[in-house]
Amino acid sequence: MDALDPTRTAVVLIDLQRRIVDLPTAPHTGPDVVERCLALAEAARATGATVVVVRVERPGPDPQPAGSELLPEVAPRDGDLAIVKHTWGAFHETGLDAALRERGVDTLVIGGLVTNFGVEQTARIGEEIGYRVVLPHDAMSGLDAYAHEFAVDYVFRRLGTVCTTAEAIAALGG
Repeated sequence: MDALDPTRTAVVLIDLQRRIVDLPTAPHTGPDVVERCLALAEAARATGATVVVVRVERPGPDPQPAGSELLPEVAPRDGDLAIVKHTWGAFHETGLDAALRERGVDTLVIGGLVTNFGVEQTARIGEEIGYRVVLPHDAMSGLDAYAHEFAVDYVFRRLGTVCTTAEAIAALGG
């Protein structure tokens, strides 16, 4: 895998909220995905890359369903971008694209839950609007293994670079 320029890269973490992390996922458990996403975020921060923490809010319900809060260990830190989305992907009417372009970001490393919903939609739109997309397949998981594997093997390989978390961290220089 080619090196990633941390000054032009964002690690985008999708929907690491209690009610989503606790879903039965495959091939990786929610806690395993969180652990790998945290490793990506730490490597990003250590090398000067941007970290984007995305959470979903359902349109309408007030309050949001129980468990809608981010896991405490995933909460954005100073310098991170915090994005609230109301659709599957992180770009629609969130200001994410403008915030990334303002920082000079042209590469996205995307992880989170679930593979074939929020992660895939964010990757599809990101690629469509001109970002280089990197997808560490072990830093995401589907609602079932087939859905995850189909997205990774069929869709993601057409959108960008599929790799492991360790390969993405190494490419960042971490």
